[in-house]
Amino acid sequence: MKIAIAQIRCTVGDPAGNTVSILDAVNRAKNSGASLVITPELALTGYPPEDLLLRDDFRLPCEDALARLAGNIQGIALLAGHPYAVGGKYYNAASLIQDGMIVTTYYKRTLPDNNTFNEQHYFDAGSQPGIFDLEGVRFGIGICADIWNEQTACDAKQAGATVLLALNASPYHTEKQATRYRIVAQQAVNAGIAIVYTNLVGGQDELVFDGASFAVNNQGHITHQLPGFTETVGVIELQNGTPVPGTVAPPQTVEASVWQALCLGLKDYVTRNRFPGVLLGMSGGVDSALTLAIAVDALGADKVWAVMMPSPYTADISLEDSRTMTTALGVRYTELPVTPVYNQLIDTLSGTFDSLPADITEENLQARVRGVLIMALSNKFGALVVTTGNKSEMATGYCTLYGDMAGGFALLKDVYKTLVYRLCYYRNSLGRVIPERIIERAPSAELRPDQTDQDSLPPYEILDAIIEAYVENSLSVGQIIDRGYAEPMVRRVVHLIHSAEYKRRQSPVGPRITRRSFGRDWRYPLTLKYQTGH
Repeated sequence: MKIAIAQIRCTVGDPAGNTVSILDAVNRAKNSGASLVITPELALTGYPPEDLLLRDDFRLPCEDALARLAGNIQGIALLAGHPYAVGGKYYNAASLIQDGMIVTTYYKRTLPDNNTFNEQHYFDAGSQPGIFDLEGVRFGIGICADIWNEQTACDAKQAGATVLLALNASPYHTEKQATRYRIVAQQAVNAGIAIVYTNLVGGQDELVFDGASFAVNNQGHITHQLPGFTETVGVIELQNGTPVPGTVAPPQTVEASVWQALCLGLKDYVTRNRFPGVLLGMSGGVDSALTLAIAVDALGADKVWAVMMPSPYTADISLEDSRTMTTALGVRYTELPVTPVYNQLIDTLSGTFDSLPADITEENLQARVRGVLIMALSNKFGALVVTTGNKSEMATGYCTLYGDMAGGFALLKDVYKTLVYRLCYYRNSLGRVIPERIIERAPSAELRPDQTDQDSLPPYEILDAIIEAYVENSLSVGQIIDRGYAEPMVRRVVHLIHSAEYKRRQSPVGPRITRRSFGRDWRYPLTLKYQTGH
């Protein structure tokens, strides 16, 4: 028999539209000769629906959509993910639908409660394994976190299943696919059961679901691998209850997968929120250049507007490189000098400042003028402002509230500065769009004469390593020092991370690409006395 993986995009809060997407995948599966099609987790509602699940006026349309979906299933079996209320409880469920009827429903047993998801707040946990028979094959059912619990595969095997079907809404980060392979292969080998792993694809606020669905046999060997970041319906043939080796998409480099994740995250945020396009501030620097290149790849040049806002300290080469890049990409380009407005503000404040020496106040004022101008364009024309700051800057507060942080989507919010450069080289390897001079220049905010980032920050190779160790790996100051980093530098970086928390709380949402982003994964108090030590 053949079974089909419906690696599809499902929009949160759109059960009617998601029903259409599921039925389209079902028809494609039928045409391929499949007997069974499997959707991602909670495909009917999109994932994660979060507090929508608490509303009766959302639950009822979901129930209606499930009934309509079931009524349209004929000549094929469908295993679909959806929420399900029964007996005063509410479950994250998967139902087997055949000939217009729900045959059996499985309730997710392992509900995550971690940095990224809190399903225990919304759902009750199931207690029984899910098992069904189809065309002489016995299948087990698991939903996402269930597959990380070895009991799921063992229970399915003990019940006589030879294939475990896992419905997932598993978000991307750079190490996630390797972790999925490891966990799924381990469960397959331990239980002696084949596993089909179906994953959601698409961007949802800061989460990006990469698809990359796959299957392993009972020895843990990959038999099928669907491409990442792409909607598709993949077909798996089973013989004697085990997957026959089929197409395995080649692995991607980190840079290639991050590029696709950022493009998909931006595209879905813009299109699903019905923005006509995006605006971004060009600076002649590497971050805005990378942001521009991603935006064009994600949306097309006709939906991107680059705005250069030179100040008295903007170098001529910054203007030249911005003009060169925007011309090459064919995007709309506007120059709005900030100097006249900046000078007026300085004049207005001069009496209050009372001849105090210039400092970061005047630097921030330039950035805030830019924020006012680009937000005015956004209000007038409706385009989404995409900010250009990276994770290294967000971590240390090297950014200006109501200035370069002004906007609606922070595309590089989870991208370290060192990765910014790698992504620039990667994009140019596909076709040169970023001028080499932008990549090779010393990075600078250009808010005072001869300024460079390293005037205020450690070299980015060191800074990023310390941030990763502290933020992603939760190492202490002492443990990071033991890795060979100078104690004063480590303590300074950690201090900057915590002192910038109030800024990050006010920053736009941005796509998550690491194990721990400054979003739903990071929850530190603004006011705290604790000082991290050894």
